This record gives sequence, C-alpha cells and structure tokens, in this order.
Amino acid sequence: MLLAAACAVLTLKFPFSSGGVVSAGQGKQISYVTATSGWPLLFLTVVVAVGTLVNIFNYKNRKLQLRLTVVLILLSLLNIFFFWQQTNLLMDRTYALASILALVVPVALVLAARGIFKDQKLVKSADRLR
Repeated sequence: MLLAAACAVLTLKFPFSSGGVVSAGQGKQISYVTATSGWPLLFLTVVVAVGTLVNIFNYKNRKLQLRLTVVLILLSLLNIFFFWQQTNLLMDRTYALASILALVVPVALVLAARGIFKDQKLVKSADRLR
C-alpha cells in the first residue's frame, strides 16, 4: 500500500503524457498532462494517496481495510480513465515513462487486497483451531 501511495503522489509531479495544444495567438505549444491538470484528476489522486496512507493503519480491522482497498482500486481505475481523457485532448500525444506510475497504483492495491484477504483467511483458520 505504501508503494501505491508513493506512486499516486509522484503522479502529481511527473507527466503522464505530453502533446501539442493549439492556442489562438501563439500557435502550437507543448503541454503536459499531470495529476494537477484538472480538478477531477487532482481530487481523485489526492483521495487515492491519502486513503491508501490512512488504510495502512487499519490493520486491526481487516474487513474494513479490505473494503477500503477495493474502493481505492475502483477510484484509481477511474483516475486512469481521467488521465486518458485528458490525454485525448492533446494533438501528437506521446505517453511519458512516468505514466507507468499511474498504472502501478491499482496493481499494487490489488496485491495489497490479496495479502489482506490471505491474512484474514489465516486468522480465521487459527481461530478455528482454538
């Protein structure tokens, strides 16, 4: 989860893609799409990053932690959709190497959810043995 939070924070700084934008008086300019490019992107990125950091400390309540992780996975996929939507507004777009950071977030959260589920299963089996 810490990896997912770190990657979400890094998308605030590093570009997801770049491309040309035609402005009225200046011609074609290069523009970068980062998580700060629009309000939905900024809001979702901050919610995913802060939610993941807060969710790390829910280790005593694994059911809630698993539910929040699933919600964060869905929000991070929605965040990727908004990145893609902003990228489609650019002409001659190219994806940056840092776009992998946005794709790592849901993958890391899925791996965290699998770990939480396995841990919950292990605790239930240990409770049966008592």
